[in-house]
Amino acid sequence: MSTVRLSAHADISDPPRSGPDELDVRELEKRTRLMRIITRHIAVSELGNRDIARQAGLPVQKISDLLAGRLEHLNMDELNQLRSTLEAQTPLH
Repeated sequence: MSTVRLSAHADISDPPRSGPDELDVRELEKRTRLMRIITRHIAVSELGNRDIARQAGLPVQKISDLLAGRLEHLNMDELNQLRSTLEAQTPLH
């Protein structure tokens, strides 16, 4: 079998990738925006990472992951919980 046949066959049987990739990009953009908002709140907060984690009901490691830019370790619910917790403590002016 030639390489050309394998490539042609793979193109026919593989689903189009534009839809899921677009959703992944939009999801990543939302998570990145939330991360920026949360890190600003953390920066102006007088609370430590342990206090923030405790109040948000999350492990301290999640806060460390967020501050290190490891967004893949937090889901949207966790990010939204952190944002709500921090906004209640330290409203931005």
